[in-house]
Amino acid sequence: MVQSFHEFVVHRSPGLSRTAYLLTGDHQLAEDLLQVALARTYRHWRRVADGDPEAYVRRVMYHQQVSWWRRRRLVERLEAQPPERPAGDGTEASALRLSLAAALRQLTPRQRVVIVLRFYEDLTEARVAEVLGCSVGTVKRHGHDALRRLRQIAPDLVDDTAERSAR
Repeated sequence: MVQSFHEFVVHRSPGLSRTAYLLTGDHQLAEDLLQVALARTYRHWRRVADGDPEAYVRRVMYHQQVSWWRRRRLVERLEAQPPERPAGDGTEASALRLSLAAALRQLTPRQRVVIVLRFYEDLTEARVAEVLGCSVGTVKRHGHDALRRLRQIAPDLVDDTAERSAR
């Protein structure tokens, strides 16, 4: 049992870590989120190992993130002067990544998880519904609302994505 869990963690942690980061928008919180999810998964490993343990971990991460979000209600502070940014990389990929992270943080946790699972993890609507334990219609609704919101807050991001997928 311990060996199979260890192998699962070694092989799937990088992908699960990226998903956790997309859910939280913060590297340290993503590490915490993944650790909590893996610890909870380990407790049920005998039952989970025969099914789809990755989906189970994702579901635990999603529910834990929502729980943290409900408890914290972080408030953004607006500064009179923007912080100094170091001169650096400035590549298009970095700018796109930052824009995406900022846009995802403005979505509700449920919308964020649907967008991450649908477009980053490339899961079908049916698979997302299975992971989240809800109906396909609910996934479609949250996806639709999230894309509409993204078009409002980051129209350049949506346009860039549409152009890339058209190629």
